[in-house]
Amino acid sequence: MTKAPLLAAGSIASLLAGSFFALAQAPGPQPHPMSFFVTSVGMGKGGDLGGLTGADAHCQALAAAVGGGGKTWHAYLSTQARPGQPAVNARDRIGTGPWYNSKRVPIAQSLSDLQGDTLEEARLGSNLFKQTALNEKGGVVNGAGDMPNTHDMLTGSRPDGRAYTDNMDHTCNNWTSSGPGSAQLGHSDRTGGGNTSWNSAHASRGCSQQDLVSTGGAGLFYCFAIN
Repeated sequence: MTKAPLLAAGSIASLLAGSFFALAQAPGPQPHPMSFFVTSVGMGKGGDLGGLTGADAHCQALAAAVGGGGKTWHAYLSTQARPGQPAVNARDRIGTGPWYNSKRVPIAQSLSDLQGDTLEEARLGSNLFKQTALNEKGGVVNGAGDMPNTHDMLTGSRPDGRAYTDNMDHTCNNWTSSGPGSAQLGHSDRTGGGNTSWNSAHASRGCSQQDLVSTGGAGLFYCFAIN
């Protein structure tokens, strides 16, 4: 072989080696940071969460404890209209998505996907089930058949994620009562009680911690990152 072909072969080998090295050093796809979780613990006072402000602060503190404090977190909770206070819809508080759980598994790509706004989206449903509705630590929330069952999630919401408009209490007096009243609940495992709704399965017996426990809950709720 002459010198010219040898030089050419050497140059090609160098180029190939350089390309391989560059590919080896190139960063791969980065995992999506957590933007959804179920609270690992409630606030201990039944339906009294300190209002939306207190619930949001609880989400923020739990997220910060596992390294997620760089995002703004809101609780998925509705409040009902009161004199001088308009209703607040849970779906309007949580941003636009997409959302991923603590294992970086997708929950929903958009608000419409999460809530099932179209017939097709309602038919397919979001990816929110027992094995994906994890707490901020990556733990699975106890569901129907587990002891104790803690799948009841405080939401105060109708299935479309909006507040109730009747005169009944569906939000434990807008998340300030641990006594009289009631809260609308969803099932994080989408199982049990003849209703598979993650956000509007049934009402609680009352607003005390014991009332929430008695129907399969622990005062837990959903947290979403809005950014």
